[in-house]
Amino acid sequence: MKKLFTLFTILLAFASAFGQQQYGSVSGTVTTRDGSPAVYVSVGVKDHGNGSMTNDRGQYRIGRLRAGTYTIVVSAINLGKQEKEVVIKAGENTVENFVLDINNAQLQEVEIKEKNNKLKIDNPSSSLRLNEPVLEAAQNIQIVSNTALRDQQIISMSDGLIRNVSGAVRLEHWGDLYTNITMRGSQIQAFRNGFNVVNSYWGPLTEDMSFVDHIEFVKGPAGFMVSNGDPAGLYNVVTKKPTGQEKGEFTLTAGSFGLYRSTLDLDGKLSKDGKFLYRLNLAAQKRGSHRPYEDNNRIVIAPVVSYQFDDKTKLTAEYTYQNARMTNVGSYYVFGTEYAKYPVDFTQYQPGLPLTNINDHSLFLKLDHKLSDNWNFAAEASYFNYGQNGASMWPDSVKGDKIYRYVGLWDAKSEMTMARGTLTGDITTGAVRHRILGGIDVGTKTYFADWGQSHSLDTLSAPFDNLNPNYGTPSNGFPVWDRTQNLEARAVKAGGTQNQEYAGFYAQDELGFLDNMIRLTVAGRYTYVKQSSFGGAPQSAKKFTPRLGLSVSVDKQTSVYGLYDQAFTPQAGARLINGGTVKPITGNNIEFGIKRDWFGGQWNTTVAVYQITKNNEATPTSNSTPGNPISMLLGQRRAKGFEFDLRGEIVSGLTLTANYAYTDSKVTSVGDVTDGSVKVGDVVPGFSKHTINGWLNYKLQSGPLKGSGVSAGFTGLLDRATDTWSPSTVRLPDYFKIDGGLFWEGSKMRISANVYNVANKYLYSGSYYSWLNAYYWQTEAPRNYRVTVSYRF
Repeated sequence: MKKLFTLFTILLAFASAFGQQQYGSVSGTVTTRDGSPAVYVSVGVKDHGNGSMTNDRGQYRIGRLRAGTYTIVVSAINLGKQEKEVVIKAGENTVENFVLDINNAQLQEVEIKEKNNKLKIDNPSSSLRLNEPVLEAAQNIQIVSNTALRDQQIISMSDGLIRNVSGAVRLEHWGDLYTNITMRGSQIQAFRNGFNVVNSYWGPLTEDMSFVDHIEFVKGPAGFMVSNGDPAGLYNVVTKKPTGQEKGEFTLTAGSFGLYRSTLDLDGKLSKDGKFLYRLNLAAQKRGSHRPYEDNNRIVIAPVVSYQFDDKTKLTAEYTYQNARMTNVGSYYVFGTEYAKYPVDFTQYQPGLPLTNINDHSLFLKLDHKLSDNWNFAAEASYFNYGQNGASMWPDSVKGDKIYRYVGLWDAKSEMTMARGTLTGDITTGAVRHRILGGIDVGTKTYFADWGQSHSLDTLSAPFDNLNPNYGTPSNGFPVWDRTQNLEARAVKAGGTQNQEYAGFYAQDELGFLDNMIRLTVAGRYTYVKQSSFGGAPQSAKKFTPRLGLSVSVDKQTSVYGLYDQAFTPQAGARLINGGTVKPITGNNIEFGIKRDWFGGQWNTTVAVYQITKNNEATPTSNSTPGNPISMLLGQRRAKGFEFDLRGEIVSGLTLTANYAYTDSKVTSVGDVTDGSVKVGDVVPGFSKHTINGWLNYKLQSGPLKGSGVSAGFTGLLDRATDTWSPSTVRLPDYFKIDGGLFWEGSKMRISANVYNVANKYLYSGSYYSWLNAYYWQTEAPRNYRVTVSYRF
């Protein structure tokens, strides 16, 4: 290994020296006439193949130019070109800055019009702190654009979003309460604007799409995000921000099962000079279900303001309020002696129980400061407050076609305060480019839950009969909860407390050789965490985790990469079956991939292979319920697989998202805290071995029906593992779903209608509960429709 590393270092040094002798480069900053950075404009070399795009600070760099005189061209959509002649010297970088004869608001207006019609996004959000295009990153990152959300009429994080990403599944749905996405064999972490917003196994509340701009799926460990993460990956919800463009959009949606929804998006200026901007998103929803007595009603208020002090400093403040009034999670489940025994719309829920009421608040503050042309600093703080009054419903026992139901109180409160500071730099030493990242992140998270009260709905002599259901007053009446004490006191008594404090330090240098054609990432993170749960004593741990990546540009449109990364992830919300100690997850990821942009970047493909090892993972047993969460420790699990993603505009008017993933996750060693049901070689629950998705959109570009189009999509899940550890040998059947729709889009208005589950199949996921000696499953809606009318002004 040491000899290999030495040889690799010599080769890099030789390549660097060779590049220094043969080539030079040009870099600089593009700004508008009001001093703002010109973001994502094209910078190219006239009559030459080399080119670049400015980043979110207006910076560009074009490398691999032989010594000589060139003409640099800067252009943006619907704007005139600006040209300058530069002299390139071998082994040197020439600096050339541009000022566009347009203000920032005008530039953003034309750029946003283009961005809003793009399925493929080339640059990650600044919250990922990558400071490079996705094509150059040594990791598999897939971005679901606002265009995809609109075309597929996705209205929440749990509403079919994952069909746009290879290998992502939701086998344990929990309705629309929280998303729970599995990828690469594990549940991935939920992030929002770069912060890890997971505070318990049951959260966070699913984001309504009204305030979401796009979602970034990062596969594998993500230490570069300067935050805690899982070896399997994460998804990062990026919220809408002010653009400086005076615009608005109003939408109305109606659909099957009593869906009525409206949203309003306002974007504009609070000052004439364009320095003080705002964005306001509002949403209201009333929604039923294919199951009777089930509701999912939402209200969203999401204002954002930003102030540009000068060309160097910007402050952004963002607040989001979500209110959900939902039927409790027990309504999604059906229990019986075999899978899919009852009709697709059958429910064992008890009407008359109060809706679960959730108030979810979040606040973000972000200060961006440009220290120089090459260095930038960002300070960010976030606060989350989640309150829930409600209950969950579960069976006491299952006796053939009769069950005995009980309701458990589930009042909960979550509070998180997190902050981070990040320093990024882009400098050149000789022929080596350095993309530097350094940062610190700290946070505290607390969770209180009262699940210490329960009430049986059915008496021994009068169980609930699945074949002859009675939805009137239950035989044992409705529960009456004791809420005389505050929630914190009740949670302590019920053992429903969790607490976590953490701090992390991170440093990374991405070294670019041969005019950035070869990029070597060397990084490390130190994490300290202290946590306690379920009334146990606090436990602390600390660890240094390294990261090593290599990305090579074969040409302007193709890159190959390799990655080795380690993870250190605190675990909250796990109560072990014998009262043992929950340790943080440790693990590593080895990954190789090929990325390619096709036909000038119109569409992109990514192919990746990986192997992830995880140690000390706490996972729910087959007896775990919301009112009695019980976990066990796996000694070690190993996931390996293959992923393929394609997205973009194939030909004019035809866009396609398609993906396939093969996933294999198994236990490689048994931990010392299990219920005896796990052995080496067992398949880890919660994934599908084969997932395949596609969504195609075609819009007529001319003629009397110009703007009209058709959509079609499918999802296939083959060789599915069950949701939980299960001694049952009955496997879930393969899953296949077809959707489709029609739309028309004009300059101001868009009308779209989609039909879901066109084949009207009985679709479900589920597992086996050994303590009940019964199966449970959750059905998806039969054939249903959704119509949306949107008007832009």
